[in-house]
Amino acid sequence: MNSEVIGIIAGAFSCTTFLPQVIKTWKSKSTKDVSLTMFLIATLGTTLWLIYGIMIDSFSIIATNIVVLFFSITMLFLIFRNREKTERG
Repeated sequence: MNSEVIGIIAGAFSCTTFLPQVIKTWKSKSTKDVSLTMFLIATLGTTLWLIYGIMIDSFSIIATNIVVLFFSITMLFLIFRNREKTERG
């Protein structure tokens, strides 16, 4: 089996890591128990993995980290949006 195929399969699983939290947060509109620090670290790490994937021209690393970065940024948006609403009233 080609290493890129394994990377794509692993990437598909990795892409789903934040999806349950994004869905739960979107539906509940609550980020009370969500760790901002964890998502900031995850976003930074994912950004670095994406840069690395681009540098070595690895489709599986690039594709996976684009999706995970999207979910991480979405969660950060939801955290900040929902915390502002909580603080306002």
